[in-house]
Amino acid sequence: MTTSHLQPRQPEESATETVHVVLPNDANPLGFMLGGSVMHLIDLAGAIASHRHTRSRVVTASVDSVEFLHPVKVGDLLILRSRVTCAFHTSLEVEVEVVSEESLTGIRRLTSRAFLTFVGVDEKGCPTPIPPLLIESVADTHRAEMARARRAQRLEARGRLASDNFSL
Repeated sequence: MTTSHLQPRQPEESATETVHVVLPNDANPLGFMLGGSVMHLIDLAGAIASHRHTRSRVVTASVDSVEFLHPVKVGDLLILRSRVTCAFHTSLEVEVEVVSEESLTGIRRLTSRAFLTFVGVDEKGCPTPIPPLLIESVADTHRAEMARARRAQRLEARGRLASDNFSL
């Protein structure tokens, strides 16, 4: 891996916006988008931001705090905005905001928000170092602090889970 590969990157370098139209095959019989379809698009948007930051292979390690705030109807547009919020040694956190837009009125609503963790991996699937994130604004500092707090909670929960001795 070259040194330039690990040069710090700004959050804007990973920022991604995608737009999708909600089709009937994305919805339940009531005409509302399935949560699993939203989660699939969230994972893709997060992966794109991760790839833009690392310029390497990444895998989804966790999805934290997915919130479904407002239903999405067939025919609505779905706008997904993602960006890296914090980078660690081999992993990073990405925030994905999902906004629905009624196609006939243009009314937009925050529909979902999620935080995902991705891990940089080499060709053998082993964790590999990723570039640091340049934190230059107050807003970016706040996002990074919140990401560190979520990471600490996730690692603590993982430790509790690992210490539980149960069988399925």
